[in-house]
This record gives sequence, C-alpha cells and structure tokens, in this order.
Amino acid sequence: MDKITPCLWCNNNAEEMARFYTELIPDSRINQRVLSPADNPSVKEGEVLTVEFTLAGKAYTALNGGDYFKFNEAISLQLLCDDQAEVDRYWQALSAVPEAEQCGWAKDRFGVSWQIVPKRLIELIASPDRARAKRVLEVMLEMKKLDIAALEAA
Repeated sequence: MDKITPCLWCNNNAEEMARFYTELIPDSRINQRVLSPADNPSVKEGEVLTVEFTLAGKAYTALNGGDYFKFNEAISLQLLCDDQAEVDRYWQALSAVPEAEQCGWAKDRFGVSWQIVPKRLIELIASPDRARAKRVLEVMLEMKKLDIAALEAA
C-alpha cells in the first residue's frame, strides 16, 4: 500500500464504485475487500466496509461510511489522455450528465468529479507562446468535453 492513499467515502456502494473504475481504467484491480465487524454502527456485520483498489497503478480505498458526506468539486481525479479517442471513451463512461459539464470536468454516477484532460492541452498551455496559451485557455473555458483539434486550432 502507498504511504498516502486517497479514501473515497461512499454511501454503501464502495464495491460497485471500485469495480466500475477498475474495469474502465487499464492497470487497475481490486486488491482487497474488508468486511464490517459486528460493532460497526454504519455497516452491518459481514457487509463490505472497505475496498482497497488500484487505478492506473495508484492505490485508493473506498469506504462504506454511510450517508453523511457527499463528494464535491473541491477535489477531483485528473485523468490524462493520449488522444481524442481516449478523451471520448472516458467522457462517455464517466460523465453522468454531459450537458451540465464544463472545461473537461465530468461528474460520474457516484458523484466523483473527474478532469478528463488530453496531454496535448497541458503542452499547449505550457507553451512559451503566451498569447497562444491564452487563446487555448479561452477556447477550453467554452467547452464541455475537451476537443484536441479545436484546442490546437486556437
């Protein structure tokens, strides 16, 4: 296990979440399920308490903690994509309400926010041509799902 592991608080769907993510993202797997002990007030004895899983080589934990906390955009998972096909595939799978999304950010059916980012965007905004970088950012701010060809044309 990594020294620092993000823990995702779930409302009794930790295993479903981990399974969905690990089936979607390469180099991912469920590592361990931990069942709840008898004295846990939030999760019945014998039901899944935590799921330890790996996404693209990084460790995560999902915790069935009950209906106390909700995800929000204050934290997101950034998913770097090599090309438009990869952006499109992840957008299709992760964006629960595509018309409500903005600037490459998508919220999935679990409420987790994702930044689905083409690596090319990072190159363009880091360009020494600061006027072009500014144009790229302006174009990006008008998009929902990011379009690499439109970003390059800026």
